[in-house]
Amino acid sequence: VIFSKEPLNLTNKHTRKQSGLVNEQAISIQPGTERGVVLITKTSHEKNGNKPAALFNKVELKKHNRKVYGAIVNSTTKHYYRPDLRQDAVSRASAILYSQRAKKPTPEKKPRGSKAKKAA
Repeated sequence: VIFSKEPLNLTNKHTRKQSGLVNEQAISIQPGTERGVVLITKTSHEKNGNKPAALFNKVELKKHNRKVYGAIVNSTTKHYYRPDLRQDAVSRASAILYSQRAKKPTPEKKPRGSKAKKAA
């Protein structure tokens, strides 16, 4: 497997299907500023080919997880915008949101067996 580092590649695999440079329509999911994710889609290359700043449509999604997944599906697959990348986009958003959660402290281990009898 050859990996890719381009920003519009959801799975970071070097394939034509996943490439954001080759395809007219591409999706990217990036971490948000504080929490949440940013959904980036490519706009029409014919219209904005010479305007690099206008080539991408960015939407920040900060709601809870299921609302974020629904917004990704509604804005891409339900509008016939690369429905083949739906699962990859949702799984990447899920991984980013999971990494942004606060970690719970590990509870102190209870003594078992003879150590528990000594402690009591």
